[in-house]
Amino acid sequence: MRIIGIDPGMAITGYGIVEGNNNGINVVDYGCIKTDSGLEISKRIKIIYNDLRDIIVEFKPEKAVIEKLYFNKNVKTAIIVGQARGAAILAAANFEIEVIEYTPLEVKQAVTGYGRAGKKQIQQMVKMILNLKSIPKPDDTADALAVAICHLNSYKFHKEITKQL
Repeated sequence: MRIIGIDPGMAITGYGIVEGNNNGINVVDYGCIKTDSGLEISKRIKIIYNDLRDIIVEFKPEKAVIEKLYFNKNVKTAIIVGQARGAAILAAANFEIEVIEYTPLEVKQAVTGYGRAGKKQIQQMVKMILNLKSIPKPDDTADALAVAICHLNSYKFHKEITKQL
């Protein structure tokens, strides 16, 4: 199963494409989409959408996975991230790709085994799980890979439980 993990942001949207098979999880590609803060919001959203669309066309993922929006005290940040999320979800939906969401706690639990893991722990586990030489940069890229790994681990676990029933 080929998955695209997306960590949406207006300045930087990370993406990571992984493939799960009987031998584990392999990285296919990863990177980020950057937008210039001097551009209008509509142009930045269009860049995110168009770049994700091109990535989807090139790598043909079967599922798109995104972290659920964590809302804290900064409403402005939540709204901006929500706009980038919308562009990502629309890009997947336009290709009939199912979008799955996980909470930050679920991602941390699936990747590190500990729901309160710190950013460095998650990044280190992403590096180890995918057998990478270094931690993917920027952080948004590592986060996108982590959410994709989360889904594959959850899917594999669910499949194993179903077999036992």
